[in-house]
Amino acid sequence: MPSTSLLLSIEALAAGVFLLTALGTVAARQLLTCFHLFVWQSLLLSASAALLGLALSSPHLLAVAAITLATKTMLIPWLLRKTVHDEVYRIREIDQVLNIPTSLLLALALAGVGYVFFVEMLGGMAVPAYALVNLPIGVAVLLLGAFTLTVRREAVAQLLALLVAENGVFFAGIAIVPNLPAIAELAAAVDVPVYTLVVGLLTRRIHSELGTTMVGRLTALRED
Repeated sequence: MPSTSLLLSIEALAAGVFLLTALGTVAARQLLTCFHLFVWQSLLLSASAALLGLALSSPHLLAVAAITLATKTMLIPWLLRKTVHDEVYRIREIDQVLNIPTSLLLALALAGVGYVFFVEMLGGMAVPAYALVNLPIGVAVLLLGAFTLTVRREAVAQLLALLVAENGVFFAGIAIVPNLPAIAELAAAVDVPVYTLVVGLLTRRIHSELGTTMVGRLTALRED
């Protein structure tokens, strides 16, 4: 059994890569790239929960890791590919309000401010070392997901940004309440696939009616 310090060091490394996947989502030009980054990010979320569960001897976190692995890396991606037309994923570039360099610079600034703010806020508190890593990174990923949601115009890209933001909340949550009963995570994990299925079906309907999934086109609809 690896030592607790080694497990927490690996978890901190996973946290850094977790943050990079969120930045990669902002910089991605293709929808399929965003999709793959979300899957990898969810896998890192599951791995982080498992590592913390082993380090803290928490069966709840181990259960959370298993639930996250089943829902966010398997069920939700399957639902997205099943309910959204394959043509949507073949779009060469994601249409968005700002260009990629500007979006990335603003996202870096936003994530940096959020990260530094929470590091400073937690600095004077008696919190575990892993919380000093997970909480600021989770908040930074939440902000990155929210920012991506505001600058994207594709419905599926917006849904993926929302899921990335939700991953950030979960990433911070496993460090704040590591002994939270797994039933709470299970309830949330059930809700997310349902939301994904509903939005996916709506996206499929929009695509069949308009030939595109750009939500801005909805403003052009008029009653005959």
